[in-house]
Amino acid sequence: MFNKSKKLMSLLLFACFTVLLAACGPSPEAQATQTATARTATAAAWTRTFTATNTFTATRTFTATSTFTPSITSTPTITDTPTITFTPTFNFPKVRVNVANLSCRYGPSVAYLHARDLHEGDTGVVWGRHANSIWLYVKMDNQPIPCWVHPFYLDIEGDITKMMYQEVNLPITNALYGPPQWVEAERDGNTVTVTWQEVWMTEDDDRGYFLDVWVCQGGKLVWMPTSTPNQYQTTVTFLDEPGCAQPSGGKLYTVEKHGYTSPVTIPWPPHEAPPPEASPTPQQ
Repeated sequence: MFNKSKKLMSLLLFACFTVLLAACGPSPEAQATQTATARTATAAAWTRTFTATNTFTATRTFTATSTFTPSITSTPTITDTPTITFTPTFNFPKVRVNVANLSCRYGPSVAYLHARDLHEGDTGVVWGRHANSIWLYVKMDNQPIPCWVHPFYLDIEGDITKMMYQEVNLPITNALYGPPQWVEAERDGNTVTVTWQEVWMTEDDDRGYFLDVWVCQGGKLVWMPTSTPNQYQTTVTFLDEPGCAQPSGGKLYTVEKHGYTSPVTIPWPPHEAPPPEASPTPQQ
């Protein structure tokens, strides 16, 4: 019994002590204030640690701006435009054969070899003229090659004096025959005789010889084209007077029906110099 009372007394004392403690302690509001103050003091005692934070710093970036740079364009140089002058087209004189039969030749003389047969009514044009004769170089419509014709046998339409001079181009052939092996010329006063070696040819091919010679007559150098009828005539004599500034001379050809051989130069003899005048005998 005594123990139970003692135990009960202890419980009562504990309860009273607890009530007294609660009564003697601070109120709930004071406790809350104390707690907040304690937390504030504790926070003040904290050491602030700064944590590095990546902060983006704007960097000025230069953006290339396209700037239009004009291309250097060369300024064209103004050039005067030439005035086109129209040159009139030259019309070759027209010709028409006015005889029944006409021989068109390889050169401007009857001494040249026959080239083509022409007939009355044949037409063509004049391609040139000769400087030392009146013969014309013509291209006939019905002939493949040009040849030479005397104008007396042609009806001419146009001005032949405007035509250029045409050189003689002989058909040279040495296939069958050659030129004479030797040729010589002798003078007797104002005459010169040319002699050469005979060249054998068949009768069908034989057209003799042709001498293209220049001689002095009347104080002027004169062109003297000369031909022989056959291979057997091997001598020709020319009149060659003094008084010309240019020397006389010429060339010799063998002629066969296909054309001319290469020429041989004629060793033309010069004029004999006149004897010197005798000096007068001085009088004693």
